[in-house]
Parts: sequence; C-alpha cells; structure tokens
Amino acid sequence: MFETLGFEETTPRLASLYFALILGLGFGILAQLTRFCFRRALIGEDRRQAAGLWALALAVSLLGTQLAVARGWISFDGHRLVAPDLPVLAIVLGGLMFGAGMVLTRGCISRLTVLSGSGNLRALLCVMIFAITAHATLKGVLSPLRTALGTVTLPLGEQASLANLPGGAPLWTGVVALPLLWLAWRSQNRMGTLLGAVLIGALVPLAWVTTGFVLFDEFDPIAMESLSFTAPMSEGLFYVIASSALPAGFGSGLIAGVLIGALIAALLSGAFQWQSFESPRQTGRYALGAMLMGLGGVLAGGCTLGAGLAGISTLGIAAPLALGAIAVGGLATNRLLKEGASAASSSPVAPPARPAPQQAA
Repeated sequence: MFETLGFEETTPRLASLYFALILGLGFGILAQLTRFCFRRALIGEDRRQAAGLWALALAVSLLGTQLAVARGWISFDGHRLVAPDLPVLAIVLGGLMFGAGMVLTRGCISRLTVLSGSGNLRALLCVMIFAITAHATLKGVLSPLRTALGTVTLPLGEQASLANLPGGAPLWTGVVALPLLWLAWRSQNRMGTLLGAVLIGALVPLAWVTTGFVLFDEFDPIAMESLSFTAPMSEGLFYVIASSALPAGFGSGLIAGVLIGALIAALLSGAFQWQSFESPRQTGRYALGAMLMGLGGVLAGGCTLGAGLAGISTLGIAAPLALGAIAVGGLATNRLLKEGASAASSSPVAPPARPAPQQAA
C-alpha cells in the first residue's frame, strides 16, 4: 500500500521510524500516567487495579489485532511467534529469568524505560545494562547460548497458533478476551484510567497494521512490528554506537519516543524527580536483574509487551507460554526475597565486633 500514498523521497523504513517515534510518544505518556506495569499487576500492593488495566489493554490488543486479520489487512503466516517448531526450552528458561529480573529491578523493561524518562537513574542504568545484554545475546558473545537452547524444539505444526485449532480465530479470541474484560470490569479502576488502558491496547493493532499493511512495499519490504522492547533496545544501542553504519529504524524510534513521552508526561504532571541508588547492595541487585531480563527477554522471544501484550494478540502458542513463565519466575523470586527478608529480620542481632589493635607503621 505504501507506493499508493504518494511519498517520493520517504522510504518505508524512514516512514516506520517516524511512526515508531509517534507510537512511542503515545505509549510513554499513557504508561507514565497509568503506571502500566506487568510486575505491578503480578505482585504490587494494588495488583487488583493494575491487573485490571493490564487485562483490559490485552483484551483490546487481541480484539483489534484479530479484527485486522479478519479484514485481511495483516497475516501472521510465517511470523516467528507462530513458528511450527516451538523452542520450548529457550522460552521457558528465558521467561523464568525475565520474571526474576523484573522483580529484582522492581519493574519490567517497559516500565523501567518509562521511569527513565521521569528522572529515575536506577531505571536508566538498568535500561542500559538490559540493552547491552540483549544485544550480546542476539549478536554477541552470548549468541551461541541462545542458538544452543533454541535447538530444543517441540514440533507443533499448524497447532502453533490457536487460530488453527477447532473453532478458529473467532472462538479462541472470545475465549481469551472475555475473561480479561471481566477482570477489568471487576478491577474498580476509574474510567479515566481504564480509558488509558484501552488506548495502550489499541497501540498494538495500530502498529501491526501500519507496519504490515500501510507501509508495506513489495520492492522495499520492512518487518511487521508492534510494541516490544527487547529487539528495539538492541537496535537502539547499535544505532547509538554505530549510527554511521546503520540507519535508525522502527526500534530506535520506538525507544526514543517512549523516553520523550514519559518525560513530557512526568514534567506536566509534576512527577519528574531525580532518584538514584541507596546502597551498593541495591545497585548490584538491580544490575543482576537487568542482565537477567536482557538475556531472558531474547530467549523468551520478547518482554512482557513483545511476548505478552503484542505476542498474545497473534494467537500464537509461544507468547502465552513465555508470559506464563515470566509470571512464574516473578512470583517465585518475590517469594524467595520475602522469605530471605523474614529470616534476616527474625535472626538475633550479633554484637558489633571489636576492631583488632593495629600496629604502628
């Protein structure tokens, strides 16, 4: 369709960059205002409200994407999320690692990116470590590990997509979407907050349709993409350090847009505040969590947005498996941290050791 729009000097890749920048701006603003985060929906103190937001966004994402598929605008045939051979070991291990890292850093990578725009230096460091680790796993020293784990597959054939099961896409879209809508309705969120979740969910099919239909050019094809942070972080990092060798694309524009959008929302709402680490121990915990998310996100095929919000909208089996593993990893890590903190608080406090006498130099 792109060739019919009348652009003469703009390539599909450049147009996707501009679109991703706008898409990121929208997500950054909405996610900052609604505090949209999968970790918060999983173990947050207000997880009922947060889970309702996440469920509503996912339902809108799924319904909008499958409507676009039904209209014939896009197709996921041949997409990695519906590959006939499911890399089950990589997905499960990656999801568990991502979930653990998400709890250690107190936010998934999308939330940390948004927080970076609001002045949180802890989140910014995690974003940089995540990007380096993800890039190393995709194309660097950790890529042999990714390749080795990816060889353990489960042959699913056409059953790799729920759309190919009895009942087809309409039935399974309803089966997944209706409980999500019920959860959102029971979440007791304000209408304005629910509207923000609807808009976040709508960004997913908007991105699929724009990159897979509106900007489609058979002479200069680009990848069909949606909201995701793992691959875009890697692309953005490579662009920052080697922009003369690689032009900016969808991923770079998305990350830049999210940071700018979150900054604008934080400044206008008065939420911008410089924050940093409280201790070296906390720094180490966050760094470890960011590395686990970077490695796990690549192995699992995406983050909570790429494999979750956008991935599940494809009706592929891989995405819910990855999101489930992320949830299990997050819950298990949170329990271990709580048990460790409880044991530390209940143990008797040892008297301070007396320093040994020092000899004069």
